[in-house]
Amino acid sequence: MDSDERTSTPGGPRRPERRPSAPALDGIDQRIVEELSRDARVSVRALAERLHISRANAYSRLDRLLEEGVVRGFTVRLDPVKAGFGTSVYVTLKIEQNSWRTVCDRLRGLPAVRHFALLGGDFDVLALVRVRDAAELRALVLHEFHSIPGVRSTRTLVIFEESADDLLLG
Repeated sequence: MDSDERTSTPGGPRRPERRPSAPALDGIDQRIVEELSRDARVSVRALAERLHISRANAYSRLDRLLEEGVVRGFTVRLDPVKAGFGTSVYVTLKIEQNSWRTVCDRLRGLPAVRHFALLGGDFDVLALVRVRDAAELRALVLHEFHSIPGVRSTRTLVIFEESADDLLLG
C-alpha cells in the first residue's frame, strides 16, 4: 500500500477516515479500566470499594465507559495450547493499494484470525493466527489468505513462546 491513502472517486479525492477523538478519562475512569483489565468479573460493589467511590458512581461511570466505547465488552483470556490451538503465528500481508476494506472484511470472517492491523512499513497487514496444527495453517495461508482479492504476498512468522499476560484467543 502506498503512503498516499487518498483515492479518486467521481466526487473528487476521498480522504482517509478519521478516528473519533478519545473521550477524556479522569483518574477514577483510568483506575476502573485498570481494575477491569485485571479482573473483568469484578462486581461493581467490589470495584466501588477498591476505588473508594459509591456504588452509584461506579455504575454510572461504567455505563458511560461502555456507552462511549472505552469498554467494549468483557472477555476471558485462555491459554491457546490448552484450548486446542497448538500453532500460533503472525502472518504479514502485502496488499494492493485501496484493497484494505476488502482484505479487512475477509479477515474478519476467518475464525483463526484473532487480531489484525493495518500498518506502515515493510508490509501492510499483520495478523495473529491461532490454529490446531500445521495442516490447518497451510490451508489457511495458501487457500484463504491468497484467495483474498488484493493480497499480493504473505510471510508467516512462527510464535515459539508468548507472555502469559497477553494471550489473545478470541
